[in-house]
Amino acid sequence: MNQQEFFAASGIGLLYLVRMLGLFMVLPVLPVSALGISGATPFLIGLAIGIYGLSQAALQIPLGLLSDRIGRKQVIGLGLGLFIAGSLIAGFAENIHVLILGRFMQGCGAIASSLLALLSDLTRVDQRAKAMALVGIAIAGSFGLSLILGPLISSYIGLSGIFFLTAALGLLGLVILLLFIATPQVRSINLDTKVQKNLIGVVLGNQGLWRLNLSIFVSHYLLVSLFMVLPVLFLNTGRIEFADHSLYYLALLGISFIGMLPFMWLSDRLTDVRVLLVLVVSLALIACWIMGSFAGYWWVLFAALLFFIAFNLLEVVLPAQVSRQSEAGARGTAMGVYTTSQFLGIFAGGALGGWILSFSDYNTLLSVNVGLIVVWLCVCLSFPSTSPNAARTIPLGEMSYLDANQRVEALLSLDGVIDAVIIEEEQVAYLKVDESVFIEESVSKWARPEESTK
Repeated sequence: MNQQEFFAASGIGLLYLVRMLGLFMVLPVLPVSALGISGATPFLIGLAIGIYGLSQAALQIPLGLLSDRIGRKQVIGLGLGLFIAGSLIAGFAENIHVLILGRFMQGCGAIASSLLALLSDLTRVDQRAKAMALVGIAIAGSFGLSLILGPLISSYIGLSGIFFLTAALGLLGLVILLLFIATPQVRSINLDTKVQKNLIGVVLGNQGLWRLNLSIFVSHYLLVSLFMVLPVLFLNTGRIEFADHSLYYLALLGISFIGMLPFMWLSDRLTDVRVLLVLVVSLALIACWIMGSFAGYWWVLFAALLFFIAFNLLEVVLPAQVSRQSEAGARGTAMGVYTTSQFLGIFAGGALGGWILSFSDYNTLLSVNVGLIVVWLCVCLSFPSTSPNAARTIPLGEMSYLDANQRVEALLSLDGVIDAVIIEEEQVAYLKVDESVFIEESVSKWARPEESTK
């Protein structure tokens, strides 16, 4: 990567980090701290936790499409402004209803798709995989940091202090956007990130993709609904003070990453992803069952560890499967629908979890979750047999003697190429290939000197 591409990737990664910290730091804090807010009930607390997912789900695709028309940085700036305003409203909230409004406005800053589009505008095709890796590190780290920093910061400056800090982070994001990220002179067409309205119906009708969308919905429902009870379960052990929750989350997340390694090793050797998904979902099932059956210190920690291992594995496995199941050139659309499902799961976790707790106790919520996971397990077993399909993005060389249709036919004639889409303006081909047959070198005569990206 050149200097501009490195600064663009680093700056956009920081914007992701700032935004994710602001949204997730309250996750382990609100179920306990919000009890002292005027008008708070379990249902309204759950709504406050999850409602940003509703506004994110509603606006992330429309704002991404708007950025195609009026500019990336304009939409990102607007989103950060809404995020800051929502944080301030939540920080000054004296009752739960105003807090819910603030959280809803935080979610209106749905800039994820616009950030990825900006990254595509500022990087060359052959450098986008490296740039996405930098952004991916920020996204992956933000969740763990949120769980650790939320209780720690809350113990010093309270719940309102977290929201004011979040507003300050939003202002920092604006500074990064305006001063450190270049304004693209040309808008690229990157089908790995762009949502195409005409393909949404195709994506929704794909049997493999709807199962993946359901899986990400359920996993994030479980995440939020379990955080409605996990801080309370920690306190109920009688051995974990609220101020120490950060240390426990740090230890659990660290051990969970180690616990992921055998499953990652296994995933590289499995030809059918159904086996891995069934194992991972079974871990989540065992975790919820233990939480609802045992209240002891070590049992609670063990159950939390199992869930974190399962959740972190799903965050790695599911997006990779979206790429494999998508048609050539439809990955951006598929990921847009997938992300919408993720945010709807967050909203459902808060709203449904809070509603159940409003008339019953956490054992009922955990029992409902166990039943839902059993259904999810059946869905995983019904996954179509997976093939070794993968996506490839090929920067095309100059071949004026062939038109786009001839190039597509030539690419489809190669062993292992299942589908191909060419974007003439970008001189890029998007391929769907069978990795068991496809030979990387077979496309070398079509590609520019830069490497193709996976």
